[in-house]
Amino acid sequence: MSQAAFPKTARLRKSGEFKAVFAGGHKFVCAGFVLIAAPAGTPRARLGLALAKRRIARSVDRNRIKRVLRESFRNHRSVLAAVDIVVLARSRTGAMSNADLFAQLAGIWPQIARLDSLPRPDRLPPGGRGQR
Repeated sequence: MSQAAFPKTARLRKSGEFKAVFAGGHKFVCAGFVLIAAPAGTPRARLGLALAKRRIARSVDRNRIKRVLRESFRNHRSVLAAVDIVVLARSRTGAMSNADLFAQLAGIWPQIARLDSLPRPDRLPPGGRGQR
């Protein structure tokens, strides 16, 4: 399998995985997206998509945006920290071109790559996430 593949191990698939990211993640905001990233217990980055019909009404637009997100993630996964990432779309995302979406994501991936210095769940002290 190539470096830029998107196997099942690269996806968030269970509601508990999404909840963990929402509960303990760091937000990264741009014009089209809100990305929430939390340290993962896995050795590589994983992606979860939560594109609400309420934000992007047309299914063709939601599917196009998902394709852009997956492609951008595949291309940058090798440089990302071991984090779980959930992507939320903003209302104006559906009207943006693919080039604009790729450009925004290209600016966010390096910020997420720096999260490698955060404590990972498998390295936390007994009793939880520690003090905030």
